[in-house]
Amino acid sequence: MRYGAPVQHAQHQRGAALLMAMLTVALVTTLASATLWQQWRQVEIEIAERGRSQTTWMMTGALDWTRLILREDAVSTQGTGVDHLGEPWALPVQESKLSTFLSQDQQWREGDAEVFLSGQITDAQSRMNVMNLIEDGKVSPKMLSRFGALFERLNLPLGELQMLANQMQTALQAKAPAQTKPTPASANIPLMPQHTAQLVWLGLSPRTLAALQPHITLLPEATPVNLNTASAEVLSASLPGLDLATARQVVDLRQRGHWASLDAAREALGAAGRQVDDKQHSIQSRYFEVNGRMRIDNVVQQEQSLVRRDGKQVSLVWRLKSPQQQLPPPLQ
Repeated sequence: MRYGAPVQHAQHQRGAALLMAMLTVALVTTLASATLWQQWRQVEIEIAERGRSQTTWMMTGALDWTRLILREDAVSTQGTGVDHLGEPWALPVQESKLSTFLSQDQQWREGDAEVFLSGQITDAQSRMNVMNLIEDGKVSPKMLSRFGALFERLNLPLGELQMLANQMQTALQAKAPAQTKPTPASANIPLMPQHTAQLVWLGLSPRTLAALQPHITLLPEATPVNLNTASAEVLSASLPGLDLATARQVVDLRQRGHWASLDAAREALGAAGRQVDDKQHSIQSRYFEVNGRMRIDNVVQQEQSLVRRDGKQVSLVWRLKSPQQQLPPPLQ
């Protein structure tokens, strides 16, 4: 019995030492795993930031290219030309591979990212400008009637049009420099949108906005509709007396040759041509939308920009970047 106690005590010490060693190994392993995870996370963040930076620079280059196209179009016509759908700027760029131009040796190598670019320039004045609803700070009855015709052709509720016009008038009045002191009702004043996707702020429902977007735009100022680029729905709504079926026939006829003057448009439109207004209709455009899409492997980045052309100067009005999308991998 005298010798049993020291032996048992020694066994307890060995057990405690073994347990301490196991805890130490577990702690070291945990710390090492955490350190490796932190390093991996930093590498992934750096790769993502570098990818976003590269995408931004390439999209900026594509935007500069489109601005150059619009500038060259103005230079070639010396600012007196006609804007129509047969010009180079109106041709869409189909998805084109850029990987060979991005590598230093001009050759694509296995493992390099697949980079594709596509895009299109659209005449923003081919659509009805919502800003035209307000004239001298008040809702324009003439333009309200023409937008009403568009709503009727698209089977949309006219109540939303009236709400849109009233809310826009309120937003523009609140934006005017004359109003310097906030009023108690300032919290109910809507913000002035910058592009059509934000028109839901002024009372349009998402369903109505989705149906309207191909036919309307929101520009910084009132603008005429370009008759050379307008759709049949826009032509029919902006020219009282021109039904939709006839407008579609006019669009088909216009594809054979654009109108070089408003007088030529009046002649081609027949009786409805008497409604052509020099203030509301044009054959030239100043505002253009640029839609770009870049795909790097399975990651897609899209951007939409609005540019304004004043003579030979093409300036950026706004630029909207959509969240990156991850495409599903192709089926094997």
